[in-house]
Amino acid sequence: MESRLTVFALVAVAACGGERGAPDRFDVTARYPHDSAAYTQGLFWADSVLLESTGRYGHSDVRRVDLTSGRVLAKHALAADRFGEGLALFGGRLYQLTWQSGIAYVYEPKTLALVDSLRYPGEGWGLTTDGKFLILSDGSDSLRFLEPATFRVQRVVHARYNDQPIQKLNELEYVGGDVLANVYESNWIVRIDAKSGKVREILDFDDLYPKRAGYAEVMNGISLAPDGKHLLLTGKMWPVLFQVLLRPASDTLRP
Repeated sequence: MESRLTVFALVAVAACGGERGAPDRFDVTARYPHDSAAYTQGLFWADSVLLESTGRYGHSDVRRVDLTSGRVLAKHALAADRFGEGLALFGGRLYQLTWQSGIAYVYEPKTLALVDSLRYPGEGWGLTTDGKFLILSDGSDSLRFLEPATFRVQRVVHARYNDQPIQKLNELEYVGGDVLANVYESNWIVRIDAKSGKVREILDFDDLYPKRAGYAEVMNGISLAPDGKHLLLTGKMWPVLFQVLLRPASDTLRP
């Protein structure tokens, strides 16, 4: 039912135009190799490397990746009964969610040494930070703002477009007061006002990777590129990671 509501809301957006991002709103400026076995759940650029969280039972890990070559520089595997999810860096610590285990793992970001774990209720999907709180998605229309040391919920906002909920918010990236979120099982990224939950823009990436390899699954993974102007986008088990420039970049991305 949630999936149908999400599709209904997005179709309504597509019919309205205006704030919707058309397929030609972006330019692909670079392509990089990406591990086609990586079921991407979290992605961001920091400390001159890509940090990535991967999912699936028995295959989940957190890793440091060289952007240009796609080479995995280091990784820490999760237990076989843990399904890795969103990833964020805060206060010199790397936080990784799990899907249904209610556990977040905390790592030293350079060595990926496990230093702590925290409990939280419900599912974990995407994770990012606004510099004060961690922001968690759980597959609904909710964004939970968490105190990083305890994971206590400080506030919740709900993603809305024309008063309709946008469900299945997945991987997240915080950019200049907005949260960019993949919408699971779609090629859409929504730009959500972090204070109000209003969906300010919907970006359509249907044309980003139309001729996918048969094993490639849904789009998932958003990161600001090293220059702070482009986005890095990929998907679950995609063999490629795209660098894109949104037009006009000055209005859309302002870190």
